[in-house]
Amino acid sequence: MEILVNRFGFKSNSTLSQFFVNGSAREYILEDKDRGLRSDMTLDEIQKIKVWGQTAIPTGRYRVTMRYSPKFKRWLPYLNNVPGFEYIMIHPGNFIKDTLGCLLPGQSYSVFKNEYLVNNSRKVANPLIREINDALERGEEVWCEISQA
Repeated sequence: MEILVNRFGFKSNSTLSQFFVNGSAREYILEDKDRGLRSDMTLDEIQKIKVWGQTAIPTGRYRVTMRYSPKFKRWLPYLNNVPGFEYIMIHPGNFIKDTLGCLLPGQSYSVFKNEYLVNNSRKVANPLIREINDALERGEEVWCEISQA
């Protein structure tokens, strides 16, 4: 399973993407501010730019597994080996205050106080989480690529 997150909208503190699953266009992803990080940067370069809890993860391709989230008390898709970041997951949330670097799927998007937000997150996130889990249970590899439009 291949998930492509294609960033196209950039505000002062939020980033908006459209995501695709196996080439099929889906809804939207909300992330923190894109600060131009790339997975081929050194950890030192990333740490000089990153602002904890306010920075989108580096562009790149990441293996996805499932990991238990004590915060959400459930198993969630987990992006492995994101340089300079820990515990990056795909989970419901509507506002950038909900993300801390994680990917928040939503059915549509809006702008509030000049920042992006996604709407009806659970309606998109929960089926996507099940779809990822089902693929993993079938023995498929799941990958998530973060790219810039």
